[in-house]
Amino acid sequence: MTDKIRACLELMRPPNIITAFADILAGFAAAGGILIFTGAGILIEPAGLGWLLMATFGLYGGGVVFNDVFDARLDAKERPERPIPSGRISRVGASVLGSCLYLVGVVSAFQVNPVAGWLSVVIVFLTLAYDIKAKHSPVFGPLFMGLCRGGNLLLGAAILPQAIGDIWFLLFFPVIYIGSITLVSRGEVSGGSSLHGKLAFAMILLVITGLPALTFLVGFDVLTALPFLIFFAIMVLPSFYRVSVQPEAGFIKKAVKRGVISLVLMNSVIAAGFSGIILGIIVLGVFVGSIVTARLFAVT
Repeated sequence: MTDKIRACLELMRPPNIITAFADILAGFAAAGGILIFTGAGILIEPAGLGWLLMATFGLYGGGVVFNDVFDARLDAKERPERPIPSGRISRVGASVLGSCLYLVGVVSAFQVNPVAGWLSVVIVFLTLAYDIKAKHSPVFGPLFMGLCRGGNLLLGAAILPQAIGDIWFLLFFPVIYIGSITLVSRGEVSGGSSLHGKLAFAMILLVITGLPALTFLVGFDVLTALPFLIFFAIMVLPSFYRVSVQPEAGFIKKAVKRGVISLVLMNSVIAAGFSGIILGIIVLGVFVGSIVTARLFAVT
């Protein structure tokens, strides 16, 4: 692997992109999409899931690349080992990479239907708004990052556009969850705020207790989802509780890494509850892939 290719991959943060696949699968399941195992392979109904996975690859990859583009000066002081400040790739080169990834994302989404296509355009603007300005705000930073992931979940649901009107409120789960991660991530370098840690922990609890409540609103099987929910809670609650009482940089970095990767587990709860245990297990496979790649590439 050449140094240039390695730099491009570091900018794209492969473990994070893999977690975005889980958003698509969860949205697909919530909209009523199914995977049928046949003697000839896997039948996907409705078709188009592959295009949506390619779309989120481009959209998420473009978003995290431009995050480093706009953070280049700050990273030169705080993270000089990052690809741009270390000189392994130029800021212009990174901008070209991010733009190409965005193009791949939008074009792929339009292959499915116009709703998915225009939703991908909205996600591009949300990610750029976060990268350029919103992330510097303690309020709009968590909100916009959460909306990016919530929009990604709805992108998966856009495979059946008519279903979005029935499940649109699901976007609040990634909004709240990612909002909690973004809130504490501000202290990764020099330590954080105890207040932010406690608020983030409360938001995580809200998500964990809110998922079972879906059974009262839509066709969500809470018993099928329960094992996935327990696994999710075990993975995230201890690290975020630790940050709430001891907001040191080291603990915050571990909590953020655990939180980002465990977003897949939240999606597995949604997928299992709406579409059954098989799709929930498939989403867990995404979790394993993210864990493996996190050993090779940075998550934050």
